[in-house]
Amino acid sequence: MRYSGRVEYADARKIRQRNKGYYRVLHWPIWIWVFFLAPGPLTFSLFAHGFNGANGAWLAAVLIGTGIAGIYGQMPGVEQRPYILRFDEDKPNPLYRKVCYTFAWNAVLNFALLNLAGLIIASITGVWRMKQLYEYAYLPLCALILLLGILGRLPRVGPSTRGEGIERRYFYGSVWSVTIAQTLLLILWKTLPLTRTGSLIKLLVYAGTLAAMGAAAYHGALPRTRPILPGEIMVD
Repeated sequence: MRYSGRVEYADARKIRQRNKGYYRVLHWPIWIWVFFLAPGPLTFSLFAHGFNGANGAWLAAVLIGTGIAGIYGQMPGVEQRPYILRFDEDKPNPLYRKVCYTFAWNAVLNFALLNLAGLIIASITGVWRMKQLYEYAYLPLCALILLLGILGRLPRVGPSTRGEGIERRYFYGSVWSVTIAQTLLLILWKTLPLTRTGSLIKLLVYAGTLAAMGAAAYHGALPRTRPILPGEIMVD
């Protein structure tokens, strides 16, 4: 089916040879959050019971690790100069991009799918099984996503950056959809009672938001979700 949404043209975008300091710094918290979320059961404990010593120790490790990687420009957006300049160029995809985007996909997909499963179970049975889901299902799903990343089967994680102009829209569309849906779910979690009716409302809002934001991303209505037509010098 032919794409009918908005597109961007490579030659209409400004070219820069270096990333400004504030641009690099502003990308650091993104990767802090991505790797901080990596141990899912620990993250579940954070939202269920609050910040504890284990969360603090892991956060310190993430700050140190991402800080060192940032100094050496080994995270997307934190490089001294943009790596991707031509979106149809068959250019090797650096290891740091593969690692970072693989863990980013885990942060996007794993939590979204487990929360959706938990809402469905609670709506049908009236019983919340979120702790059990994160305890027994998070690591296998994480392993599967990491395996797909190793095999280069995820957008922006392949051996080449040639498809970047299209693959980036899948990534940012997913990030927009999941982030907004999860935020609304957190608000509903704090305000609605833990009843079957409350669970059904949460499920409808959560699934509806994912669908609506996904449709908006598909049509290029969200930032960085428009296809970039290849062939011109560009900045990622």
